[in-house]
Amino acid sequence: MMERSLVRLWSTCLRSFFYISTVLYLLTSGGVHSHSEYLIGLGSYDITGPAADVNMMGYANMEQVASGIHFRLRARTFIVSEPEGKRVVFVNIDACMASQIVTLKVIERLKARYGDLYTEKNVGISGIHTHSGPGGYLQYVVYIVTSLGFVRQSFDALVDGIENSIIQAHENLRPGSIFLNSGELLDAGVNRSPSAYLNNPSEERSKHKYDVDKEMTLLKFVDDQWGPVGSFNWFATHGTSMSRTNSLISGDNKGAAARYMEDWFEQNTAERSYSEGFISDEIPRRVSSIIGNHQDSHQELLDLASYFESQPGRPATRISSSARRVRSSLRNADMPGFVSAFCQTNCGDVSPNVLGAFCLDTGLPCDFNHSTCGGRNELCYGRGPGYPDEFESTRIIGERQFKMALDLFNKASEQLQGRVDYRHVYVDFSQLNVTLLKKDGNSEVVKTCPAAMGFAFAAGTTDGPGAFDFTQGDDKGNLFWRMVRNVVKTPDKKQMDCHYPKPILLDTGEMTKPYNWAPSILSLQILRIGQLFILSVPGEFTTMAGRRLRDAVKTQLKSSGDKEMSGEIHVVIAGLANGYSQYVTTFEEYQVQRYEGASTLFGPHTLSGYIQEFKKLSKSLLLDTTVQPGPQPPDLLDKQLSFLTPVMMDTTPVGDSFGDVISDVPKNLSLKRGNDQVTVVFQSACPRNDLLTEGTFALVEKLERKDKTWIPVYDDDDLCLRFKWSRPKKLSSRSQATVEWRIPESASPGVYRITHFGAAKRPFGSVHHFTGSSSAFVVT
Repeated sequence: MMERSLVRLWSTCLRSFFYISTVLYLLTSGGVHSHSEYLIGLGSYDITGPAADVNMMGYANMEQVASGIHFRLRARTFIVSEPEGKRVVFVNIDACMASQIVTLKVIERLKARYGDLYTEKNVGISGIHTHSGPGGYLQYVVYIVTSLGFVRQSFDALVDGIENSIIQAHENLRPGSIFLNSGELLDAGVNRSPSAYLNNPSEERSKHKYDVDKEMTLLKFVDDQWGPVGSFNWFATHGTSMSRTNSLISGDNKGAAARYMEDWFEQNTAERSYSEGFISDEIPRRVSSIIGNHQDSHQELLDLASYFESQPGRPATRISSSARRVRSSLRNADMPGFVSAFCQTNCGDVSPNVLGAFCLDTGLPCDFNHSTCGGRNELCYGRGPGYPDEFESTRIIGERQFKMALDLFNKASEQLQGRVDYRHVYVDFSQLNVTLLKKDGNSEVVKTCPAAMGFAFAAGTTDGPGAFDFTQGDDKGNLFWRMVRNVVKTPDKKQMDCHYPKPILLDTGEMTKPYNWAPSILSLQILRIGQLFILSVPGEFTTMAGRRLRDAVKTQLKSSGDKEMSGEIHVVIAGLANGYSQYVTTFEEYQVQRYEGASTLFGPHTLSGYIQEFKKLSKSLLLDTTVQPGPQPPDLLDKQLSFLTPVMMDTTPVGDSFGDVISDVPKNLSLKRGNDQVTVVFQSACPRNDLLTEGTFALVEKLERKDKTWIPVYDDDDLCLRFKWSRPKKLSSRSQATVEWRIPESASPGVYRITHFGAAKRPFGSVHHFTGSSSAFVVT
């Protein structure tokens, strides 16, 4: 025991020496020279939410209901502070979008914990726009219809996870530096509404090489003691590599990219530690092949595996799955964990389905102007690079973003220097006066409108087409659907004129039963870190709309005469931030009334309103003047309704226990790395009973030959391991869990088994946790 403690202590000392040496080398070698003027802290926490029964947010497809996990969702946070001055917080969440009510409640908790240190002014929360996360966490009716109302579990998972990630980042605050880099990524996004883009002025389009933004902007965070501790980047592409029929919770391509980046750093760290002769009693799963293991023959491995038959279901504790979670065993307690976030920006018209849109029936390209096949939208689908495998498309687009980010990370040399500051305002976009400058030099005042959605909204996009006979580019509507609309709410002439040429399908801004259907008061925010300005917007800006907003803010900053603005400045848009109000197109794109234009809630002058208000915030930032907070958005939490059926109880067949193996691996099973898949089925219970936050429902374990212990190597946060949950019938109290492991090339040869964790609800409401394991098998 004493010897093991000494080894552990010696290992820790060597690791510390290695990291300090690495930092000193980076800071004294040619290239990057750093003098830290900031405190930096990063944090990350599980926000996965209910993996069963809950409709997913994004496609508005009522049949897309969660039934398992592709990989987990996380909230990732950075805090940057002047040592004795202001600070800013940015949270990137693996969710479809930020939610106004989630943001309000997170701020309430932060104020209770930290006073006025963190408020709505300096905390920004942005969603990656995955369409494969649990829904029901927004407060306006139109966004929770398909989820059967408000889902408290989804909401709580987000609020808890965001708060905990901020707490982590706050507690990790230490002296450090930030470096910025940017570059073009050419093959991760295409314009899904090119006919609308082409309606923008030709002289404006001629300034840009592409019809989508190809630039990725990355921040590299370097701790003075530990060296690199994280990276955040912004790049525009939709979270729609996973289709509208997928039922596994997934962070889609951006979540995958983050997982690749974080695992790369952990693996690279472990490899360097081992190559330098450092001792560790924890073997990182992805680099176990570099560790000198006793090489058993194939027959010896089969003989060894035969001793370990499936273990029947047995009781477990609440923390059992957390204790076995792979990445908790990788984390070095004496250093901050590496956090990497792939953030969303102006992705409104950008699709990751880069092969183009084709008709399912003919295989021919869809109609250019309307994205239809034979006049109907239902058969027009975009194809990702892994077509027809959506999981492969997610991997490829995620990997492309990861590789770009890695290159930028390794070459980042421009150091952020200067003030940390912020500005925030609430603006009522339902009745905003907007001053427009005319070509003759005069100006006119126009207005935005109460929210409304056009007919083309119901047509969907090539990433997820809608139903019935709606089509993109429809600026007329039809009589039948007008009659249906009028049963719900008939827009008056003033509203129709305000939104022209949008034919109104849903007059959401004027619908208030049982409570507000759509937002009107929006959060606008600028976070400044030196020469970087982050514009937090509560919507999806199209490519050209985003360019106009960035250019307007940049011009405002540069024209100030401020010496700090004389050098290079960087402006990025953080999309779907602090709330959600759908799309923002240019005035010209709005005229075409494709999906994005029909979903621009506040009428044709929405973008001009944003530009006007952000120029005001920019001016205030430069002049160091205060901004009136604006009207407070409503808190509708107490008014929320939910029609999601609760879990009443879980049962198993007579004689069976929760965690028992229903379908085991065959005896003497031997599988090959990179080619084969193993599947095990367990008696299970509804995942809504316990989300196993920071834990796992599924685990791949490898037998450590020396002391015959099982070491966790993959869990449900790995893309190669899929946890699937199902009931034999819709209202059945019985259920089963299917665990599929696609054995990666990086797995090391040895003896493995599959383990499942869960929680079952007893008839009187109490929950008990359980686990079970398969028989052992061999991987060569």
